Amino acid sequence: MPDTRVATSTRSHADVRQVGINPNHWYVVARSAEVTNQPLGVMLWQHPIVLYRDRAGTIQALADRCPHRYVKLSRGQVVGDAIECAYHGWQVDAQGHCAAIPYLEAQQKLPNCRVRRYPVQEQDGFIWLFPGEPARSSQVALLGVPEWDHLNYIASVTTIDCQAHFSFLIENLMDMYHGHLHQNYQAWADPKLQELHEDGDRIDAYYQAQSYYRIDKIWSVSQLFFPALRRLHPEPLTVSYTYPHWTSTLGEDFKIYCLFCPVGPTHTRAYLLHFTSLHAFPNLHKLPIAFRRFVKNSLFGSAKGLLDGLVRQDVEMLEDEQQAYLTQPEPPRELNRALVSVQRLIRTQAEQVYY
Repeated sequence: MPDTRVATSTRSHADVRQVGINPNHWYVVARSAEVTNQPLGVMLWQHPIVLYRDRAGTIQALADRCPHRYVKLSRGQVVGDAIECAYHGWQVDAQGHCAAIPYLEAQQKLPNCRVRRYPVQEQDGFIWLFPGEPARSSQVALLGVPEWDHLNYIASVTTIDCQAHFSFLIENLMDMYHGHLHQNYQAWADPKLQELHEDGDRIDAYYQAQSYYRIDKIWSVSQLFFPALRRLHPEPLTVSYTYPHWTSTLGEDFKIYCLFCPVGPTHTRAYLLHFTSLHAFPNLHKLPIAFRRFVKNSLFGSAKGLLDGLVRQDVEMLEDEQQAYLTQPEPPRELNRALVSVQRLIRTQAEQVYY
């Protein structure tokens, strides 16, 4: 595959809706449960990739492109540790080398061709892929989701899939002033931006807000199901863009992640994770681990209805923004300082290296 990456140091004023990703970061391309011993095709910034598990259950990631006729390997099947193309049965091993051809004649040798192999890790319930220079993958840390396996956190997950550039989504997540949109789905009200910090590839916006939820009684989780039980009270609200992902904390009770997989210039996928803390119940922590794990697993997805409602409403707005931009690309009238910082960070990352 030709190297199409180019430096963009001259693009400091590039249109943020046009810039690409910095590939030298870890992106989330799937949930662990989505990858089996059947090939799974995914797309990360216009690059088709096939994921599968080998005989040991280890995740393998290759360019989704057979070296023979360039059809998608994800249409084939896993044979041992290799993936077999559906078209002619060529097999490509986990290193990307051609391993077998069913009609190879006795005097013929396997062609010296190779499919691109991507660094990939399975951690915290997700598949993380590094699309940039492989040698740099060990130098860049994964964001990680430590609450995923922690027994004191109840998790809910939903998928965001929107026909819009990824900058629209991260701006939406960093903008706490659009609660007017969500009404019954909103977890907080009356946010006020207190501080804004920029440091390298990270932006932290500190808001003071009013939270609708307080997890301090054994029945508190029921507030997620019955909005009438909610009561406003002041809580700090922090949102952070640690390129290319987003995190948020609301008081001591809630942690939210958005793990990005930009598909292309006008298509973004992401995983939105919501964690409810059980730290307020010390007696629960004294119970047997097996029981605590049962509680955690039983309550998995308890906030999914809330997340789905938020995502549905946000995606409509993001796709409206994208279509409006395509029709008449004029700068929006933005007053939130956090979004100016977001655009600056996106441009800076794109200028370092992109493809």
